[in-house]
Amino acid sequence: MTPGTRACVAYLAGRVVLNTASMGVHDRDRSRDHRVGGTIHGDRVALYDYERRCNLSGALPRLHDDGTDAALVLNIDGHLFEGRDCSSGLLFSGWVNDWNIHILDDAESRVFVYVLQPLGSEPAAAPAGHA
Repeated sequence: MTPGTRACVAYLAGRVVLNTASMGVHDRDRSRDHRVGGTIHGDRVALYDYERRCNLSGALPRLHDDGTDAALVLNIDGHLFEGRDCSSGLLFSGWVNDWNIHILDDAESRVFVYVLQPLGSEPAAAPAGHA
């Protein structure tokens, strides 16, 4: 999965699990913020990735990433999620723990960590007591 797609998956999973608005995620691996916005209504997703200048949209679990022009499958169950990046055919899984989103990307064989950034937060900051 590309870093941009992975950041969008982290953003979407974090928003759904925590049921909160957000201005993006902080990518701890790359030490940078990744701005994402849009709406999630039930299973309908319409997100815009400001970093890649593209949409991620569809109805969960089936999404389309315009940045890679590929389908993406994402299933969320409680604080856990799993899916498949159809551009590579490889699986990913993860969990949301507080404001942190962890993604085990089979393409990279490692875990990536993102921090959901609530609206109005300072860049790269989690809410007080949630670092």
